[in-house]
Amino acid sequence: MIDNPVLVFAVIGALGVGSQWIAWRLRLPAIVLMLVAGLAAGPGFGLIDPAAQLGDLFRPVVAVAVAVILFEGGITLNFRELGGDRPVVRRLVYVGAPLTLALSALSAHYIAGLDWASATVFGGILVITGPTVVIPLLRQARLAPRPAAMLRWEAIINDPVGALFAVFAFEVAYALSGAVTAGEAATHLALGVSVASVVGYASGRAMVYAFRNGLAPEYMKAPILLASVLAVYASTDAVLHESGLLAVTVMGVVIGNAKLPSLTELIRFKEHMTILLVSGVFILLAASLDIGLMLSLDWRAAAFVLAIIVVARPVAVGLALTGTELSTKERAIVSWVGPRGVVAVAVAGFFGGELAALGYPGGEQLAPLAFALVTATVVLHGFTISPIARFLGLTSTQPPGALIIGGSPFAAALAKAVEETGAPALIVDATWWALRGARRAGAPTWRGEILSEAFEHHIDVNRYGVLIAATPNDAYNALICTDFGPEFGRENVRQIARHEGKESADDLPVTLGGRGFAGGETFEALNERVDAGWSIARTKLTDEYGFDAYLDARPDAVLIGALRDGERLVFLAPDDDVTAEAGDVMIALVPPDPVEKPDPVEKDAPDDD
Repeated sequence: MIDNPVLVFAVIGALGVGSQWIAWRLRLPAIVLMLVAGLAAGPGFGLIDPAAQLGDLFRPVVAVAVAVILFEGGITLNFRELGGDRPVVRRLVYVGAPLTLALSALSAHYIAGLDWASATVFGGILVITGPTVVIPLLRQARLAPRPAAMLRWEAIINDPVGALFAVFAFEVAYALSGAVTAGEAATHLALGVSVASVVGYASGRAMVYAFRNGLAPEYMKAPILLASVLAVYASTDAVLHESGLLAVTVMGVVIGNAKLPSLTELIRFKEHMTILLVSGVFILLAASLDIGLMLSLDWRAAAFVLAIIVVARPVAVGLALTGTELSTKERAIVSWVGPRGVVAVAVAGFFGGELAALGYPGGEQLAPLAFALVTATVVLHGFTISPIARFLGLTSTQPPGALIIGGSPFAAALAKAVEETGAPALIVDATWWALRGARRAGAPTWRGEILSEAFEHHIDVNRYGVLIAATPNDAYNALICTDFGPEFGRENVRQIARHEGKESADDLPVTLGGRGFAGGETFEALNERVDAGWSIARTKLTDEYGFDAYLDARPDAVLIGALRDGERLVFLAPDDDVTAEAGDVMIALVPPDPVEKPDPVEKDAPDDD
C-alpha cells in the first residue's frame, strides 16, 4: 500500500484521467475502464485504500468534489431549453422524472430492502441517465434523428434535475434524523431549504452582477467562480449542516440562466474541472468498495437492477410520452435506453456515506447498488441498442453526411451540394457574422464552438460520416481534425490545404491534422473560385458516360468527392488513386459555362462614290 498521501492523489488522478483517455482512444465507455482501474488499484492489488490513507480528509474531499459536480449540473440546467419546440422533452422532465423517482424509490425499498430515506434519495439519483454515456451509444447505433434527440435532451436536462431531487430528498432525511417530532423536522427542513435557496440565489446573482459589469477581469472569472462555489458550500454547510449542496446547485441554476456573455468560457472551464473531479471521485469510491459488501449483494440486488431496467424506466417514460407525436416504436426505444453514468455513482457514493453516518441502515448499500446498476445498464444497453433499433426500423435511413467547419461561400456551396445528394450537411462556426452568407444561401448552420461540450449536447454527430475543416486558420483546422480523428476515423477527417510558407519552429507538425481535400487548394483559392462564378456540380456516372469521359469533359474541375452506392459519401485528397463506377455521383467545383457570343454580322461595304 502506498504511504505517501501526495502519491495517492497522483495515482487517483492518473487512473481517472488515464481511463478517460484510453476510453476515448478505443471508443469504449469510460465508466467500465474506471471501474476496472479503481477495483484493481483498491481491493485488487491493495495499492490504495483512500479511507485509510486520507483519514479525516476522505469525506471532505469527496464532499467538495460532489459540490462542484452538482454546481456543474445546475449551471447546465437552462430553462430556455425546455421551451419552444420541445414539448416531448418537457414531458420527459415534468412527468417522466418524478415517475422515475417514485418507481425507483419503490423498487429500492420493497425489492432491494433499503429504508425509505435511502430509497428516496437513491430514486432521485436514478433519474440521472447521463449524457457522457448516452451520447456515445447514440453514435454507435446511428439511431433515427427524433428518438436520438429525445434521449440526448433527456440525459442533458435530467442530469441536474436528478441531482436536485436527490439533494432535496437528502435534506428531508437529514431533517428527520435529528428531530424528535414531526414539527421539529418540518421546521428544520424549511430552515435548511430556505437558507440554502437564499444563499445560493444571492451568490449566483452576485456573480452575475460582477461578471456582467466588468468587476472581474476575464482571466480571473473562472478561478473566482470556483472559489465562490467552495465558499458558498463551506459557509452554508457550517451554518446549517448539509445545506451546502443545495445552495451550490441553486447558485449554478441562477448563473446558467442569466445569459452571461462570458458563460461559454465559464462552462468550458467547469467541463475540465468536472471531468477531473468525476474521474477522481469514481476512482476513490471504486477503490474504497468493500469486497465483502459487494459479494453480499444477493438475489434482491439482482431483482432490483432488473426492476429498474425492465419496469421502472419503461413504465415512467412510456407514461410520460403517451399522447405525444412519437410513434409506438419511437416510444419503445426511448423507454428501453436509460444507462446510468459516473455522476450517478459519484453522487450515490457520497450520499450513501452521509446517510449511513446519520444512522440510516440502507445508506451503505447505495454505492454497491449504484455500481451494479451502472455496470448492468451500460453493458446491456450498449449491446442491445443497435439490434433493437434495426429491428424497429429506427436506424437512420440517410447516408452519413458532412460536418463542415467554417462559414464561407465555398462551405455554403459544398453544404448545399451535399444536401442535394440526400445526405445531411451542417456548417459550424463560432461567429454569427461568418455564417451570414451560408444562412442567405439556405445552408444549415450552427453557431458555436465545435470543441465545446455544448456542441455534443446540441448536435447529433452520428448523422455525419465525414468532417471537413475549412476555416482560414490552418492551425485550428489541424486541431479540429486531430481532436475528431479517433471519433470519425482518420480517413474521414479532411482539411483544406495549408498555406505554403517557410517552415519555422512555430509551425504545426505535418503529422497533425486531417487528410487533404479539394485538389489541395487553400481557403483563399477555393473562395476566389466561388466568387468568380464557379459552382459545385453533381454528375451521375453511367455505363455510357464513365469516369474517364467525365474527366475529359471537365479538365479544369476541382474534384471534391463522390456519393457511392447511393449511401456512402466520400471526399478525395489530391494524392488519392481515384476510381469511380457507373452509379456514382461525382461532386466537383467547376468553372462557369462560357457565354456563347453571337456570330459577327458582316456590314455591307459602302458604295463607291
